[in-house]
Amino acid sequence: QVQLVESGGGLVQAGGSLRLSCAASGRTLSRYFMGWFRQAPGKEREFVAGVSRSGSSTTYADAVKGRFTISRDNAKNTVYLQMNSLKPEDTAIYYCAASSLFYSDLNNGYGDWGQGTQVTVSS
Repeated sequence: QVQLVESGGGLVQAGGSLRLSCAASGRTLSRYFMGWFRQAPGKEREFVAGVSRSGSSTTYADAVKGRFTISRDNAKNTVYLQMNSLKPEDTAIYYCAASSLFYSDLNNGYGDWGQGTQVTVSS
């Protein structure tokens, strides 16, 4: 089991940027495919981005492609989500998650989750 703690959320105006971090402890992060998810009020939690164990491969939801960048630093046991050109519809709680699978963009593909960090984008 790996413990995950997100940080970096906050309030930002539309068009602005935020960088989320996810710090892991308990196990080496390089064992896991890592993902970021988000959940807006009244909506289901959805996949945002994922990064392979080595960091060489990334995948994104269509809604964030070209604006968000996921990366990882296995030496620091940390995963990042750089969010640029933010829109009000990006407002949500953002979760970091770890998967023991080779790849997953589904909620049930992940066994360990952080507590989430709130991102609010004002218009």
